[in-house]
Amino acid sequence: MEKDTVEHLIKSLSERNIQGYYFESFNEAKLEIMKMISKHESVGIGNSVTLKRMELSNDLISRGNNVYDKTLAKNKEEIKEIKRKALLTDWYITGTNAISLEGHIVNMDHSGNRVAAMLYGPNNVVVVIGSNKITKTLDEAVYRVRNIASPKNAKRAGMNPPCVDLQKCIDCKSPDRVCNNLVVIEGQNESRRMKVFIVNEEEGF
Repeated sequence: MEKDTVEHLIKSLSERNIQGYYFESFNEAKLEIMKMISKHESVGIGNSVTLKRMELSNDLISRGNNVYDKTLAKNKEEIKEIKRKALLTDWYITGTNAISLEGHIVNMDHSGNRVAAMLYGPNNVVVVIGSNKITKTLDEAVYRVRNIASPKNAKRAGMNPPCVDLQKCIDCKSPDRVCNNLVVIEGQNESRRMKVFIVNEEEGF
């Protein structure tokens, strides 16, 4: 990732009241997250391929944190309860589907719990992104979310809307549709609430 790109993105985020940080690897980003969060604080985890491969939930649980990660639930009722509890945690850690160089953070959610926590509830939010998630413009970010991230996430969830085979969005009305909540975060009213960890590695959808 070019230095100018990183500096431009961090500046854009700062202008939107969002703190940006740069890391060479996801392991470095994880170490910083573990340092920032005390073992006495509760942590919500957004369902993310990136965070799963970082093994963040396991490390936090092993240390003694109360972690609310729906992917560790045993049944649907427990999933629902974990989603609700994650909305009131001290920290919420999540990936994102795309981010523009102008600082727009763009996500598509199925049930909406992940974007809900990003928007309001947890006291602190950390968004972890790989270099493959960065786009030049908001339009390109939305395109990426609809046509790259969403088909892959639908397949990962065991759903089969038309985009899985077509590899593009047709704004379907399929019962397997996972694209129910398209959210663009354009800024924050609390200056220290949201942090974006930009990582010089490709990971996730």
